[in-house]
Amino acid sequence: MTDDSVSRLATVSAQLQHAAKLGQHATPTLIAVSKTHDADTIRPLLEAGHRVFGENRVQEAAAKWPDLRAAYPGVALHLIGQLQSNKAADAVALFDVIHTVDRPSLIAALAEAMDKSGKRPDCFLQVNIGDEDQKGGCAIAETPAMLEAARSAGLPIIGLMAIPPHGLDAAPYFALLAKMARELGLAKLSMGMSEDYEVAAMLGASHVRIGSALFGARA
Repeated sequence: MTDDSVSRLATVSAQLQHAAKLGQHATPTLIAVSKTHDADTIRPLLEAGHRVFGENRVQEAAAKWPDLRAAYPGVALHLIGQLQSNKAADAVALFDVIHTVDRPSLIAALAEAMDKSGKRPDCFLQVNIGDEDQKGGCAIAETPAMLEAARSAGLPIIGLMAIPPHGLDAAPYFALLAKMARELGLAKLSMGMSEDYEVAAMLGASHVRIGSALFGARA
């Protein structure tokens, strides 16, 4: 596992760089998605110098990351899973970036937590880019109003995040998200996962969220 994940990291990083260059974009930040993986599995990447990681759940991250952060300074932790409003304060305390802001109740909870703590993690608005019932994210048409609400509440919104429909060509969805971000004056795009990160990099992703391509398939 040790050598595997580190060699995969080198491969994926090179592919991202190449794809971004083809699309004439900057190489995106690689978020190593460490959800469901324990500290021993994560440590080889930390030893190799990687410092950007993503988790889906607040509780899981709280259980393993404080010790790892103490041992490896400079870690940036990204929350990439759906966030319940009642976990907003914990998320603000633990994470450096939150990718899944998608509804007024969550905006209010995050704003309150940020005001109380004085800590203001960067945030992405999640867009339901494929209009799928089962997915989080605000509707495409509601995104400008959601952005306005988030900014009015004092949330530092830096970009848009989306997960395209599974099994379809991701490129049109990534292109649409990029167009939306340009129109809204947002610089960052959190898009692309293990199966489509090269397409995302070519189309201007600033952050890609990669799990199985680094750690292998989850059990």
